[in-house]
Amino acid sequence: MIVLDGGLATELEARGHDLSDELWSARLLADAPDAIVAAHEAFFRAGARIATTASYQASFAGFAARGLDRAETAALLRKSVALAREAATRAGGSRWVAASVGPYGATLADGSEYRGRYGLSVAELTAFHRPRAEILASAEPDLLALETVPDVDEAVAMLAAIDGLGVRAWLSYTVAGERTRAGQPLDEAFAVARGNDQVIAVGVNCCDPADAAPAAALAREVSGKPAIAYPNGGQEWDAAGRRWRGHSRFDPDTLGDVNYAGGCCQVRPADIAALAATYSL
Repeated sequence: MIVLDGGLATELEARGHDLSDELWSARLLADAPDAIVAAHEAFFRAGARIATTASYQASFAGFAARGLDRAETAALLRKSVALAREAATRAGGSRWVAASVGPYGATLADGSEYRGRYGLSVAELTAFHRPRAEILASAEPDLLALETVPDVDEAVAMLAAIDGLGVRAWLSYTVAGERTRAGQPLDEAFAVARGNDQVIAVGVNCCDPADAAPAAALAREVSGKPAIAYPNGGQEWDAAGRRWRGHSRFDPDTLGDVNYAGGCCQVRPADIAALAATYSL
């Protein structure tokens, strides 16, 4: 079993950084890159083997609103991979970097990634994701993380967007019980990756911890791929206040038999250390 990292933004906030704006952790790519390196390194030293980059919410439109042109935005996307690679070098050993490709809804900064169904076609979503995926792939990460995907249409679009880029990827949905956030059955969702040689794992992330193990087991069965699960702490996301409410219920013992395991929002290095210790037994 390969241990993933936890919530990068959560760790950055815990270290005193205000991430309440629409760019979330991506803002620090320009404003505080050393902080991103330090947060990645903390997860590596806790036992993570893979760091997921600070590119989840990065977009051309988002950075354009801050006065950055496409070339400057592309440079920051590539920088997200370089910063994670720097942390991996500092931590030593065999470490991987997964370039985060978040859903379209994440760039809207209104909680849409937990609903899906944006009113865009698969072709339109593919056109949105392709330029960002191309730039991230050009930075030579070990993997692309197609993550927090709320519905099947966007998964199909994201897989089309990375086709031919020459970088392996995992596909992980955000789910609610036995359905995607958009309401589709999970067997339908996981099936879209079956037979796709570019995809190395299929599963879930940023979901309730109780939903992770059964969904990941189904992902393995339906897709024929290794299973991945990295739930959040189980709190409720307040889109208007841009904050998580409640207390963490993350428990390494509940993740089940998965090939890749980690955490998402509200999961700290101490949680990853506990997960690494649990799965090393």
